[in-house]
Amino acid sequence: MALKKSELYSSLWSSCDELRGGMDASQYKDYVLVLLFIKYVSDKYAGQQYAPIIIPAGASFRDLVALKGKSDIGDQINKKIIAPLANANKLSDMPDFNDDTKLGSGKEKMERLTNLIAIFENKALDFSRNRAEGDDILGDAYEYLMRHFATESGKSKGQFYTPAEVSRIIAQIIGIRTANTSAATTVYDPTCGSGSLLLKVADEAGTPVTLYGQEKDAATSGLARMNMILHNNPTALIVQGNTLADPKFKDGDTLKTFDYVVANPPFSDKRWSTGLDTLNDPYHRFQSFGTPPPRQGDYAYLLHIVRSLKSTGKGACILPHGVLFRGGAEADIRATLCAGATSRASSACLLTYSTAPAFLRASWSSTRKTRRFARASS
Repeated sequence: MALKKSELYSSLWSSCDELRGGMDASQYKDYVLVLLFIKYVSDKYAGQQYAPIIIPAGASFRDLVALKGKSDIGDQINKKIIAPLANANKLSDMPDFNDDTKLGSGKEKMERLTNLIAIFENKALDFSRNRAEGDDILGDAYEYLMRHFATESGKSKGQFYTPAEVSRIIAQIIGIRTANTSAATTVYDPTCGSGSLLLKVADEAGTPVTLYGQEKDAATSGLARMNMILHNNPTALIVQGNTLADPKFKDGDTLKTFDYVVANPPFSDKRWSTGLDTLNDPYHRFQSFGTPPPRQGDYAYLLHIVRSLKSTGKGACILPHGVLFRGGAEADIRATLCAGATSRASSACLLTYSTAPAFLRASWSSTRKTRRFARASS
């Protein structure tokens, strides 16, 4: 019988209660999800010779349980559990389980971590025999935590993840379900967050595809890598870094191009040009279309997507609705895009949304040198 999501969520909520008050919600979610990850991979893959993830001897959930009640439990978790798992699986920027400022010190830290581990000993969370309904463990858990804690942390949920409903729309818009896909088909998200959008696109494809993602925030990129493993995409390549200033996916001196590119970049990023010489961009992202204004980065991400598409590629990007009517440099870029000033035979979709119940979609196809705007209701 499938594990009920209600049981999983209840356990996650209880575990967050153990950390409540010690740190911001955007931070303590990392501790909870790392423990969930350790529990899941230990249950599913411990002792398997050809498992998609390596669990070093002494670094399983059972070994984690053995540390309960020890005075130096935080330090032992870091050294005996986190470090071996991270090194063996190329995981990075894992949370520090020995951080006194977040977890308390002495007896307080020992009890807090001991109780947190005990929550995941719940027999209902035995992943060796069953999986959660829908088989979307970390993705659902991540979305659940963000939905409940975004208000508490005073930050927008969109900063951490792309809502499932929006991800599904994006996956459908690019038409990957009806495409002739294979393992050679590439999907890229230049601002991948926890990887939820990439995974929704992969789920929409008729065959396994190859996933690439880059995420600026170090901790979030680590969660994305874990998310890929939990969703049977262990070969997905997730890297950390600033996509605009330091794109990691390249072919020589040019940007690597992909069959599909999807993104939910930071809205109106005021620091998008930090570390970037916009007038001499080595990847020529702004040469054909113009340079976005210094404090409005929406079109910078969109132009990066256009440059990252294969000649037959398709892309979709979520941006604030202001990109459709703001003037100045953005108006010039918009006009150039819609006038077909690119020779790249690709199609892309710009999806904007606000609190309104409708989506305004602008789509263009340089193959036919035609442009069309269509209003699509949600």
